[in-house]
Amino acid sequence: MMLFGTISQRLCGLQKLPWSCDSRHFWGWLNAVFNKVDHERIRDVGPDRAASEWLLRCGAMVRYQGQERWQKDYNHLPTGPLDKYKIQAIDATDSCIMNIGFDHMEGLQHVEKIRLCKCHYIEDACLERLSQLENLQKSVLEMEIISCGNVTDKGVAALHHLRNLKYLLLSDLPGIREKENLVQVFKTTLPSLELKLDLKSPPQHGRQ
Repeated sequence: MMLFGTISQRLCGLQKLPWSCDSRHFWGWLNAVFNKVDHERIRDVGPDRAASEWLLRCGAMVRYQGQERWQKDYNHLPTGPLDKYKIQAIDATDSCIMNIGFDHMEGLQHVEKIRLCKCHYIEDACLERLSQLENLQKSVLEMEIISCGNVTDKGVAALHHLRNLKYLLLSDLPGIREKENLVQVFKTTLPSLELKLDLKSPPQHGRQ
């Protein structure tokens, strides 16, 4: 387990190097391996531990309830009673998490903050899946989505299902085309939401 964690962290670091066309398929396959859900593992160690292993394996970080320190080293995840460490915050900056891994989140009941920044594989299906999970609908209070090029209006609009969401930051998302419509969706469905937008307007075509 420790060896795999070390290898996965090094490989995630290598993915930040420039990609060639030939390497894209390899990294896509490898990231799918990192994201594969092991339901037996979830049963054995519990959803929070299994999700922690998934997130750190993919280069993300987690913070547990009652702690200020972020867990970012796969090989130094805390040990102890399986129900002791509950994920409260997730920072997936520069990580390779993808849709097939989001089933790891199904049993998480205490996640309040999620940051998705520069996530190459985050797409609308990821946000839709996240928004469908009943536990997250109750617990998530804050989200940040930054520089995720495959996210569009459809995925962001699905976040209105997170009924206790209090803060949402959307920044550098070129796939967002109807900013005003999104604002209206959230005003209608989540009137107490603090929505912060740092989005460039799409180019206008037609008469000058």
